[in-house]
Amino acid sequence: MDNVDRKIISLLEKDGRLSNVDLAAQVGLTPAPCLRRVKKLETDGVIMGYHAQINPQASQRGFDASVNVTLSTQDRKNMDKFEEAVLAFNEIVEIRRMFGTPDYILRVAVADQQAFEDFLTSDLMALPGIATVESHFTMKVITRGEERLS
Repeated sequence: MDNVDRKIISLLEKDGRLSNVDLAAQVGLTPAPCLRRVKKLETDGVIMGYHAQINPQASQRGFDASVNVTLSTQDRKNMDKFEEAVLAFNEIVEIRRMFGTPDYILRVAVADQQAFEDFLTSDLMALPGIATVESHFTMKVITRGEERLS
């Protein structure tokens, strides 16, 4: 990966909808070699995909919380069962298996506090193999100096 590839990545991180013609102009290439570089970055797994940023309020996900989960046992079978179960919940938008305690940090996005309580008590805490659950509510999401809607 050279400086041109890094510039391509930087520009696409800021605007994933940037046209190949505009991208090529900004990195100092003609469109064909620029497109080849982008395709190679995609094939190599450097660029993993493109997505839209959705307003959490408009999509009924304006209430954001982090949930720390510690399992009763940390064996492979219990972890696999837990991970399979939480992957099925649409309310969970990010799952991180951690070194140390807690075993997992889940990011949950739902409409409001009542929806969070319903999800936590009826769905998440009903899973077998959980020792402790601890919730933290997001006050404000800050990304690289920019406030996001949350």
